[in-house]
Amino acid sequence: MRGTTIARRYAKALLELAEERGETEKVERDLEALVEAWTASKELREVFENPAVTAEARVAVLGALARRLGLSPVLLNTLRLLCDRHRLRLIPEVAQAFAALREERGGLVVAEVTTAGPMPESYFAELAKTLEKALGRKVTVTKREDPALIGGVVTRVGDRIYDGSLRTRLQELKDRMLTH
Repeated sequence: MRGTTIARRYAKALLELAEERGETEKVERDLEALVEAWTASKELREVFENPAVTAEARVAVLGALARRLGLSPVLLNTLRLLCDRHRLRLIPEVAQAFAALREERGGLVVAEVTTAGPMPESYFAELAKTLEKALGRKVTVTKREDPALIGGVVTRVGDRIYDGSLRTRLQELKDRMLTH
């Protein structure tokens, strides 16, 4: 979850800068194009994840990528910051958080639901209804799978996390047993 928290901070700052400059839609489109390029190119990811690649080479690749995709200067500056801090691997999470924050500001709430395995669509629809009733706002559900949860569900709405995973329950049981 740490990467998600960090990505959300970058996304929030990026959204605020984009809103100030009236470039929110362009930045969102640019982020989508960037994530597409990032996920499609293993070589691109390796340039930024390999410690043997020099900082100058990374900056050069980032500049070439920005020119090729026609990235907004606001986004390019954020990418340079991520590059300097060796956090470009967070790009997909930053893009997802950016879209979620933008929807929140538009009156929507995004709930990130992580399950241990595949769940039927009816489950997510019912969960969305329950969350809408509790929050009093329209909810959009994004789905993720993480087998490490063993079972159950972890739901993140904004900064709140509702952890109903078996992994957490087992850890709590272990902690209680060790303290008694």
